Amino acid sequence: MNLELHHLYRSISYSFHSGPSRSAKRSILLSALILLSAAPLIAQRAAEETAWRQGHFQIDTRSVVKRSDVILQRPNEQPHEAMPLGNGRLGVVVWAQEGYTAQLNRGDTFPHRLSAGQVVLPGLKILTSAADYAGRLNLWDGEFDERGSGMTAVTYVDESLDVMVIDVTGADPKSPQTAELRLWQPRKPQVFNSNSAGILAETWLDDKEAGGSNQTFGSLAAITADALNVSAEQTGPLSIVVKFLPHSDGTFRILIGAPSWHGGDARAVTANLLKAAMKVPAAEHRESWHGFWRHAGLLKLDSSDHAAEYFENLRMVDLFTAAAESGDRLPGGQAGIGDLFSPIKDQHQWGPSAYWHWNLRMQVSANIGAGAFTLNQPYFRLYRENLASIRDWTKHYMGGRPGACVPETMRFNGRGYENENWAPEPAINCGEDFHPYYNARTISTGAEVALWIWTQYEYTDDFAFLKENYPLMREAARFLLAYATHGPDGKLHTFPSNAHETQWDVHDPVTDIVAMRSLFPAVIKASALLNTDSDLAAELKKQLPLIPALPLAAASSPKVLLSPGTDESDAIITFSYDPGAQIHNTENDGLEPVWPYGFIGDDGPLHELGVRTFLNRPNKNQNDWSYDPVQAARLGLADQFESSLRALTEKYQSYPSGLASFVGPEFYVEQIGEVADALQQALVQDYDGLIRIAPSWPKDWNADGIVALQHRSRADVQIRNGKVITVGLEAGSTHLMRIRNPWPGEAAEVVDARTDSIVLPAASSAILELNAHAGSNYLVMRAEGGKNPLPFAEISATPASAPKSLGSRTIGLAK
Repeated sequence: MNLELHHLYRSISYSFHSGPSRSAKRSILLSALILLSAAPLIAQRAAEETAWRQGHFQIDTRSVVKRSDVILQRPNEQPHEAMPLGNGRLGVVVWAQEGYTAQLNRGDTFPHRLSAGQVVLPGLKILTSAADYAGRLNLWDGEFDERGSGMTAVTYVDESLDVMVIDVTGADPKSPQTAELRLWQPRKPQVFNSNSAGILAETWLDDKEAGGSNQTFGSLAAITADALNVSAEQTGPLSIVVKFLPHSDGTFRILIGAPSWHGGDARAVTANLLKAAMKVPAAEHRESWHGFWRHAGLLKLDSSDHAAEYFENLRMVDLFTAAAESGDRLPGGQAGIGDLFSPIKDQHQWGPSAYWHWNLRMQVSANIGAGAFTLNQPYFRLYRENLASIRDWTKHYMGGRPGACVPETMRFNGRGYENENWAPEPAINCGEDFHPYYNARTISTGAEVALWIWTQYEYTDDFAFLKENYPLMREAARFLLAYATHGPDGKLHTFPSNAHETQWDVHDPVTDIVAMRSLFPAVIKASALLNTDSDLAAELKKQLPLIPALPLAAASSPKVLLSPGTDESDAIITFSYDPGAQIHNTENDGLEPVWPYGFIGDDGPLHELGVRTFLNRPNKNQNDWSYDPVQAARLGLADQFESSLRALTEKYQSYPSGLASFVGPEFYVEQIGEVADALQQALVQDYDGLIRIAPSWPKDWNADGIVALQHRSRADVQIRNGKVITVGLEAGSTHLMRIRNPWPGEAAEVVDARTDSIVLPAASSAILELNAHAGSNYLVMRAEGGKNPLPFAEISATPASAPKSLGSRTIGLAK
């Protein structure tokens, strides 16, 4: 309670208890009226506080993260209710079937991403069936905590070792326990057991699918217990059971190791792994998670209907699962699915050997906005390490052309085959002679990968990163130059080419046009920075003016191309220069110039065109990967940003973990990636050299948030009821910051956050230009003579204590 309200409350209470006289009653009534009438004013005044003190943005990271913990008020007995965990390489999901069940998954068990197995602890049924059961997915500590009937079970994945740990207390010391590790048909593991450990090991060759690498892959899982009288016994061709007694104090610990496995001495590997795991302190993984959260840009959101807080929770789950699956050589998930969090054995809807770029990019963007740049390293490594293979593929399947046509759907080894169980034949991506198909001639993927490289460089100023990844930028540009041809009009045209999956083999898809318009300048800049490829840069400069204009149609006649010189007051951006071509997928490719390519924003000469295209888009909130909320945020459409978030969440976020369902029973992570990226875009944008504060923030939402900026910088923003209260800028390098005035038409100034001295005098300019210095922090504020007039209040929160709901959707499980 606010301090002033608290004093009034105490005054009323004292009057009430002092006696029931008529005058006392009048006093109570009068005080109550004062309290009620003053409350809104006091609450508003209290809300307008700043978290800046002594030059720093003060946030209680632990409490803000724990506000988004997932709360279970009943046991999660079904696989679809499983809770996710991971250390970036080994993923785990836990649910209460058979007392306690968990599945272990890795992302490097190609080509079918086979699970390392499931573990079952029937003795924990006492806990999970207890009347006082309580569960918590503890995001701050990276644990799943369960309590009931005097017992506790804490599950986590060790940070340094690929070992799942189950710590149990409160067990009956005299009651024997078992832990079963098992696989299923048609798996064919070797089963080993020693005095105290059991092992399931299997290897296979990647030689059956089209594009097979002929590499050996495998799965390995080993189980033991830190307990008394531990023994391991094989119970069948697919399972092994560890038997034991708890320690005398009722505690025991189960360890299940699942390292990367390509064959070898399984006994020796697991003996060393489990021995090391026995010595690792339980605090190690917590310290790792705490470090991650302290460096991530956090958002604390509120609204009167609690919807903003719900989206905040989804974004926190996105950060949690992204960190839990993004620490290996290649991305942990594919096709928008969180493969490391699968509870359904080895089932996969989409060919698990391939990565779908369309379903990765929202996660890449969300990580950048959160300043979690390391989470994108597996994505960049996927394309960087396969560049030679991609070039070979391009030369062989794209008519001998130079450069890299990056397959939109690409196997982990850089081959452009899409192997689907439901398809009659493997489809080819980037294939000149393959029959018309979804991504047979989608040629813009390489340009987009290259642009994410450039974007991450702009945010990090990491020259070594740019140098390492620049070859893909160069080869993507070379291919587009080789594929495009000059028409009679002198322009640079692409045909036949796909407008992603929507239109096949059409002229000048909008995706190609914006890809070239964005990629060519980026390669020119990068080559200059690296002092290389001057000839290529010169050719790109020459061809840049020859790229066609965006394809336009009338909103009233979207299948008819507008001719040059035609009235464009009703124009929208269409998919290609063949707007009447057959439609094959429910995408909105006309909005690609808005996001991810950043050609159109919330101002500028093309803004109205972008808005019309958005409002007339053919597929509104259609898929769990729909980019509607992000594109609405880029266009400054606050109402549409909010309504799209709601619509997509209520349509697809069906699992209590916060993850989504789409096609099949797997857990999809792309929808929360969209939520995370959209929230960041609505709060702060920095994609074209202009920092925009709250460009599309709902007018009745509150926010305390940190969003990454270019050049290793951050924006710290506080908003109350849609009104910007505090804007802080943390400069990570010395550079010119251009900031759109957060209070249009009003005088704003910039002060040094540490000294309160004015560094940019008051001006009502639309754009503020600040010569920022590395390591300095600044406050952008209404002109007040150089001193922040707002009282200080640290950003903090109350940890979650109950499930959250939004319409028909929930995060957590209610009784």
